[in-house]
Amino acid sequence: MPYRFDFDPTNRILRCRFSGHVTGDEFGDYLQVVGEYVVRTRPRGGVTDLSAVTSFDVTLEKIQALANRPPAVPLKHPRVIVASSDHVFGLARMFEIEAEGTRPNLHVVRTLREARAILGVQELHFEPIQTKKKPC
Repeated sequence: MPYRFDFDPTNRILRCRFSGHVTGDEFGDYLQVVGEYVVRTRPRGGVTDLSAVTSFDVTLEKIQALANRPPAVPLKHPRVIVASSDHVFGLARMFEIEAEGTRPNLHVVRTLREARAILGVQELHFEPIQTKKKPC
C-alpha cells in the first residue's frame, strides 16, 4: 500500500502520505478508506500529501470518476492536497476542478508550508495511525 495515515492531535489535522508509484485503484481505495479515519479522529482539516510520489498512474477518466464521489471529509473542513512535482500537481488540480461541486473547500498546493497557511496552523506534529488491514 503506497500510503499511510497520521494525525496531529493538537491541531486536529488528519494526513495521508503517499509515496512511490500510485495507481488509480490505490488512489480510489484511499478515498474510500479515509472516511474510517475521519470517524476515528474527527479532524478539523485534512492533508493528502503526494510530495513523495514518484509515479502517479491515474487516468483523467479515473480522476473525473473519483472527484464525483461524495467526499469523506465534511464540506466545512478544509482539505489540502500537497503535490510538488509538475505531473502530480497537474493531476491534483484536475481533481480539484472536477470536484468543485462536491468539495468546495479543497485546495491544491506545492508545499506543506502552503498547506499549513490554509489550515491556519504554525506547526504540525503528526503521530502515526495504523492502517487497517483488509481481510484476505
